Amino acid sequence: MKYRKTNKNTVILLFFIKLLLGITFIYASYHKIADPDGFAKIIYGYDIFPGFSINILAITIPFLELTAGFSLIFGLFPRSALLIINGLLLGFILVIGFNLLRGHQFDCGCFSFKTQDPTVSNISLLIRDLFLLISGVYLFRKTTAS
Repeated sequence: MKYRKTNKNTVILLFFIKLLLGITFIYASYHKIADPDGFAKIIYGYDIFPGFSINILAITIPFLELTAGFSLIFGLFPRSALLIINGLLLGFILVIGFNLLRGHQFDCGCFSFKTQDPTVSNISLLIRDLFLLISGVYLFRKTTAS
């Protein structure tokens, strides 16, 4: 992956952001791929998507996460991977934010399908995803088209 003109410290920071995003999305995809039915129930629980789209989303999102994560880490079409990752993060932020605004209780299904840890609030999920999105946008802006 090539970066725009940057100093050594920035290149190191960009490398760690790339690893953070890639590993996060690979890890997040694992349980969703292993249990698409469980992930479909999570998506249904958001109470946003029409019924016909639930299974399609439950099957495609995890593979998008997995592919984009590996692609980013290994430098295969990194800008495309970042577009996918940032798009997914924006979608997650919108879904979480919408459910928070309407006071809807939900399990995000981000890294497991177990009941959500009471110490982790849905607001912290929103903040985490905003941080990841800001990191992804920063990395995208610093990455050159190859």
